[in-house]
Amino acid sequence: MAAARASWVYSGDQPDGQNVLLAQFANGKLQNSSTLDFTLYKNKDEANPRKKHQKILVTETDRLSYVGSNFGTGALKCNSLSRYFVGVLNKDSGEMEVFDAEQFNMQPFFPGESTNTITEEKVEKSYRDKVDSLIEAFGTNKQKRALNARKMNQVGSETLSEAVTKAAENIIETKGVEALVKDAAQHDVQDVSLFLPPCHAEADQPENVYKFDDLISSEEYKGLEIPSAPFRNITSEDIKTMLENKSHSFFVIEELQSMPVDEKSRDHKARCLWFLDVLIKFGLQKVVKKKTDLPPDCPHLIVGKLMKHFTVLSYNNGHLQNVISASMKAKITAYVIALAMHINNFQTNLTILQRDMRLTENRMLEVAKAMGLKISKKKSPLGAFDDEDHKLGILTIPLISYQPSGGRRKRKKMA
Repeated sequence: MAAARASWVYSGDQPDGQNVLLAQFANGKLQNSSTLDFTLYKNKDEANPRKKHQKILVTETDRLSYVGSNFGTGALKCNSLSRYFVGVLNKDSGEMEVFDAEQFNMQPFFPGESTNTITEEKVEKSYRDKVDSLIEAFGTNKQKRALNARKMNQVGSETLSEAVTKAAENIIETKGVEALVKDAAQHDVQDVSLFLPPCHAEADQPENVYKFDDLISSEEYKGLEIPSAPFRNITSEDIKTMLENKSHSFFVIEELQSMPVDEKSRDHKARCLWFLDVLIKFGLQKVVKKKTDLPPDCPHLIVGKLMKHFTVLSYNNGHLQNVISASMKAKITAYVIALAMHINNFQTNLTILQRDMRLTENRMLEVAKAMGLKISKKKSPLGAFDDEDHKLGILTIPLISYQPSGGRRKRKKMA
């Protein structure tokens, strides 16, 4: 018996000019689409070739009203760049009838929204929409990245603001104010730890609290062998030149004066100090350019780590830039302190690091306290340029828990 053959027939545009309409909802999926009734509106201006194809699709659920259009900012760009078809298969005859289709992005519509305002915004942005469509279809990779960055930074419209307000009211009614306050306090604690290295507070030894592998991976450690060779073979003349030229951080120069004699320990400390020196210099910048702002001998693996973990992308004057924001500066500071702890047997001079990184003392102590370090005073080292006491950070088990500042001050008693 011969197998049945299937065939398809293209039906083309419908007699009334209406294609099959495909609706997708911007804020979720429908659980039951059979209860919805859709209404289609078409532009009456048949003489205008740009308006006669404009359509608006509306529907309403038991909770929200939705509106979608094939023009303006809410329209899907794919409709102008691709063609879509819907096939209906007749199982008895094996014939599939294919129709032209058009997609609509259904977005929530809230009562009180001004239709005139939306229309004006669409008219004003129509030229930008056309340019954006051209960039999406034919632009260079650089132009497309710039376009995506601009869209990500756009401020939400009034519709989004109203939606957020309504959602917040629902959450408050459901959870209550007291529960929300507790959640906010918990989130504050989590936000503080975002810039810290991975912390294992339950560790029983200091070296396992901020693990070395979390600061420098094994692959990165291998890549540091060649560039750290000058530190491994450092001489007193080299150190004198460094001090005169101020080419390296004072913390690193001070540690290079006491390099271990053992070859393995010397190599390990040289690699750590070289990476620490690059990280300190990296944190002094605001906008980072790979070619000019990093040492020429810096391995690609280290460059990738610095750019990925310690910068944020920012859009400025049509260009994407790697920027060291305030939060990234705090993150670099935390990693510098953690690595200095491993170099200095888990206690280090925070004042020297603070000056190398050009921070205020309060900012350095904030980061150190967030890491759970014990803070103590230390007499300035011999040969230092000042006589004031230095702050020393010590990693102890268990970690120190500090109370957040900013509480109410006690009133002085009147005599």
